[in-house]
Amino acid sequence: MTLREAVLIALRAVGAHRLRSALTMLGLIIGVSAVILLTAVGNGVQKSIGARIEPLASLITIVPTTGTTPGGPTPRNLTDADAAALQKAPDIVAVIPEVTAPWLIKTATAYSTTHSTAQSLGNVVGSTDRWLEVNDRDIETGSFFDEAQVHAAARVVVLGTTTVTNLFGGDSAAALSSRVQINGQPFKVIGVMKSAGLPDDKDVVMPLDAARNYVFGHGDILNHATVQAASVAAVPAAEEQVNNILDARHRIRSPATRDFEAQSLTSAVTTSNQILQILTLFTSAVAAVSLVVGAIGILNIMLVSVTERTREIGIRKAIGATNRAILQQFLVESIVLAGFGGLIGVGIGVGLSGLVGVIAPAFTSYLGSTFAGFAPVVTVVPVAASFAISLTIGLFAGCYPAYRALRLRPVEALRYQ
Repeated sequence: MTLREAVLIALRAVGAHRLRSALTMLGLIIGVSAVILLTAVGNGVQKSIGARIEPLASLITIVPTTGTTPGGPTPRNLTDADAAALQKAPDIVAVIPEVTAPWLIKTATAYSTTHSTAQSLGNVVGSTDRWLEVNDRDIETGSFFDEAQVHAAARVVVLGTTTVTNLFGGDSAAALSSRVQINGQPFKVIGVMKSAGLPDDKDVVMPLDAARNYVFGHGDILNHATVQAASVAAVPAAEEQVNNILDARHRIRSPATRDFEAQSLTSAVTTSNQILQILTLFTSAVAAVSLVVGAIGILNIMLVSVTERTREIGIRKAIGATNRAILQQFLVESIVLAGFGGLIGVGIGVGLSGLVGVIAPAFTSYLGSTFAGFAPVVTVVPVAASFAISLTIGLFAGCYPAYRALRLRPVEALRYQ
């Protein structure tokens, strides 16, 4: 018997029991499609979060802290002079100084005939005109303050979406050109930022000197600074330069006595990607359990097939069929069942992945802006691997039934009723 003849016989056997064959393949179909779908969704989530974090991967945050060595020197504050010194480092392209603290923000007047004054607890940030660019934030309405307004310490603010919701009922147009009160001082709203997810949507940003003059008090002390490295690859060098410069300025002799902490987001990006990869592999492995169920189904139906065709096997052996031909017949039939199940599972898995990509934008408001633009990413590896596994399952699930078939003696098989 040629391989072509064995395939034709297998196809006829599958077609003769369509419902039984479909139910047998169901476990493999579910397993293959689930593995492809979950892997695609995991890849999509990883890509979406990576796209959101990647622009921030070149940033290093610096915050004042206290040394961990008992009896160490008195910590020194982070100052404007420190920020200016950091700006001269070769691998640093920008230093964004900040003064920040939670503060109660109020509307100066009613913003419509139906709304009275309102208040909201926000995170007031005083910084430079490059704060928006370096922190990868975007303006939804209006504009961000410019360099002239920074030098003039203009009383202008740019609000996050949560603050706009609390103060103006989410009406960005109503917020624009309105006035809010912070520490009893009026500020003009010149812009509203796009949502970046909590807690960033509570930010209320104003020029650095305006924050010092009217909210936090005078002085050159900073409680936060953001350093932008020349590139993601330059982050380690930039972080080392930050530590060296501030160690020298603050007379730090040991990392344990540092009165500041510099952290990059590169490690956070790497860690988040590793976690997402592990979760994707775990969920795919759970889905792959149904492949085992499919294997058991094929094994069971092939044993039934051998029992049903015992007399046929006896006749074929009586007229000269070899053990190899009998073995080939049942192995091919098992592989055909698994192959069809795998192909259908691949089609369903890819189709569902595409469907999720179509309907996902409708749920962006629930998932948050981090998942904006989310879409499952189907790759060749899980598709090819799941199909190959289904064929392997078919091969191994058919081995024992085929072995039983070739072990039958012609006389005993012909007597079987």
